[in-house]
Amino acid sequence: MSAPPTSVKSTGISGLDTLLKGGLPADRVYLVEGDPGTGKTTLALQFLLEGRDRGESCLYVTLAETGNELFDIARSHGFSLDNIHVYQLKTPEPAAGDTYTLYHPAEIELGEMMQNVLDMTERTKPSRVVFDSLSEVRLLARDSLRYRRQVLALKDFFAGRECTVLLLDDKTSGDHDLQLQSISHGVIQLDQQPFDFGRARRRVRVVKLRGVAAIDGFHDFRIRRGGLEVYPQLVPDAGPRRSDGALIASGIAELDAILGGGLNWGTCTLFIGPAGVGKSTIAAQYVVATALEKRQAAIFLFDERIDTFVRRCDALGMDMTRRIEAGEVTIRQVEPGELSPGEFSHLVCASVEAGARIVIIDSLNGYLNAISNTSSPLVRMHELLSYLNERSVATLLIAAQHGMIGSNMPVPVDISYLADCVIMLRYFEAHGSVRKALSVMKKRTGEHETSIREFSVQNSRVRVGAPLTEFQGVLTGVPTYRGGSAPLLRNEPPAR
Repeated sequence: MSAPPTSVKSTGISGLDTLLKGGLPADRVYLVEGDPGTGKTTLALQFLLEGRDRGESCLYVTLAETGNELFDIARSHGFSLDNIHVYQLKTPEPAAGDTYTLYHPAEIELGEMMQNVLDMTERTKPSRVVFDSLSEVRLLARDSLRYRRQVLALKDFFAGRECTVLLLDDKTSGDHDLQLQSISHGVIQLDQQPFDFGRARRRVRVVKLRGVAAIDGFHDFRIRRGGLEVYPQLVPDAGPRRSDGALIASGIAELDAILGGGLNWGTCTLFIGPAGVGKSTIAAQYVVATALEKRQAAIFLFDERIDTFVRRCDALGMDMTRRIEAGEVTIRQVEPGELSPGEFSHLVCASVEAGARIVIIDSLNGYLNAISNTSSPLVRMHELLSYLNERSVATLLIAAQHGMIGSNMPVPVDISYLADCVIMLRYFEAHGSVRKALSVMKKRTGEHETSIREFSVQNSRVRVGAPLTEFQGVLTGVPTYRGGSAPLLRNEPPAR
């Protein structure tokens, strides 16, 4: 009976190592399973390259692909397979290069083929081995009993050696069962979900890992040039939160007054209202005010183009172009179908790690449309908001109601219960003209005004007026101002 492993082997994929709590326990046999095209070979190559870079001997045994195909895959990622032993089993034509004796499955018994693999292992004495793929062994074994015996024999052979083994299974033999999972010390499952629009969403799951409390559930990953990038689901930090008692001022005294002085760090503020009412403009005002205090901000645009957003902010005197050039503000355009929920969360968190203290997500509607289909959008957003709150980041989330005016203007998904502060923006009618107003519907972290204030954008600045009290129809969603014209904002003459 072998001794328990005393170390772990990094997979060469930082996100996957996070799920595995550091890596794979050394000197054990693991199963990596998934349909063709899910990334098993790329994962295996990264595992071996990590070992090679650590000075270990590595062996790749391939039955499913030719040596040339394997080298082509490596080159497509910018990998070099120098100093990695490649043992190829295929048709009997001789091959040049670094491959070894070739066998045809029809000409030899399964036991003889396996013996040659073991002989190769004895010669190279690897500490990391990849066996690709077990589907070929299953077909040669012909029945499940013989197949199980061969896999057990393979496991017993490596049990007496200091060797960590990955067994790849593409599940194409047609009789996939749980035998391999029960035999293996750990199981990593890869899958992909195609959609009608956008790229397929790939996910990884640690099905089991004996003796290790691996992070459960499905986690998004992407195959890029350079290998797999795994995005673990966010876990809010249970440690002490960063202390920052100062409020976030907008630089507009009337707006700060309606919020009881300003917004709080480590909270989520939801700006909600119909299209064109000014949600993004009001949110951008906080970016401008905090930039003066050397606070960095990150803006993620789903609907508006970056150039349009920047030019509009510049026209309002926010000096957004200069702030971007100075590194005070970063803006990322998110294209429809480009990112999975996990990858988007990873981008946001990377911005926070780089120093961003304010994050704007514009908008929730765009997020739902642009992110590949997910069955639990609220759960993923809750996960992200909790993570940001624990790091004392101020999150400004923008949601557009359907329609422009009316008593029935729903939002795409109700996220108000997740927000610490909800600012409602709306159109209203007064003296024959359409105007804009804002009010604070909710603020968990302190007192706020319950009144409605008019606001407008004139002469390259945002103006907020005095509290207005003589409204009718506020709760119906179609507020009409019935008071005199004195409290209303007057149109300023054009700037000269």
